[in-house]
Order: sequence, then structure tokens, then C-alpha cells
Amino acid sequence: MIEIVEYRDAWPARFAELGACLRAGLGDIALRIDHVGSTAVPGLGAKPVIDIQVSVRAFEPAAYRAPLEAAGFEFRAGNPDLTKRYFRETSGPRTHVHVRRAGSFAEQFCLLLRDYLRESPADAELYGARKALLAERYGTDRHAYTAEKSSVVWELMRRADAWAQERGWQPGPSDA
Repeated sequence: MIEIVEYRDAWPARFAELGACLRAGLGDIALRIDHVGSTAVPGLGAKPVIDIQVSVRAFEPAAYRAPLEAAGFEFRAGNPDLTKRYFRETSGPRTHVHVRRAGSFAEQFCLLLRDYLRESPADAELYGARKALLAERYGTDRHAYTAEKSSVVWELMRRADAWAQERGWQPGPSDA
């Protein structure tokens, strides 16, 4: 069941705890560790899943798989998104780790969308409302939910790109 819940003040603290654990285990293998996705945007409704992006120089899992597994994350080798390596928390609250190549479009996409939504409350509200509507409409059909959500994500990214150009946006420092 796809569930969109109201923003929870506990999400940043949960990320901080996990980010510190990942930083300790990964050391300088992780060039960045960032809280991304909807739970990283204050006030935005979200699926209750903490998404963490780990940016690495070497994309092959040999460099980071063991430390992530030691931290309680399971490697999901069958992930069809070839721009990332995907890990899920094996127990406890739901957390996903997305490992991406540092400097890649996929890495920058997540950071830009997050930063734009943090600075654009009206668009964050629009996004949250659309996700809630789609979750209600599609219930358990994740593929349909994601496909329908992509149109609003791309519209927001067009706005985010213009915003980034106006401000000279660059990713800030790593969150952990």
C-alpha cells in the first residue's frame, strides 16, 4: 500500500543518526552523504521512508557494499535503475540508501530537487498534494503511481533548473 503521511519532525533526526553511522562505516569512500527525497523537505508529506544518497567516486559495489551491509542495509542487485546502486534497511524503520556516482546527473537531480522544494513552499505543497492524490488513486500499484508522479517531478525540475540558473545553485556541503 502506498502511504503518504504528513511531515514528521523526527525525520531529520533519524537521518542524522543514520548519516553518522554511515559516515563512520564508509569514511572517505563516501564523498557525500545526503538526506534526499520528500522526507528531507520540511513540511512536505511523504512516504515514511528515509532516503539517503551516498555519492562515491568508484561506482562498483566492492568499495562500499561491506560497510553498508555492516550498518544493516541489504544490497538489492536486481534494481533496474542503472544510475544507482540500491540498499534497503533490513530491520527497523524503512530506510533506503541510493549510491550514485559523484557529480553525475542522477546525483545532482536529487540534490537540486530537494533544495528547490526547500526554498519553494508552494511547489512543495503542490508536490505533496499530487502524491497524496496519486497514492489514493493507485493504492498498491507502485508502477502506476511512479509513472503518474513523473510528470509533476519533471515540471518541478524545469522550475528548479530556472531557479538554479538564477541563483547560481551549487550543492551545499554534505549532510553527514
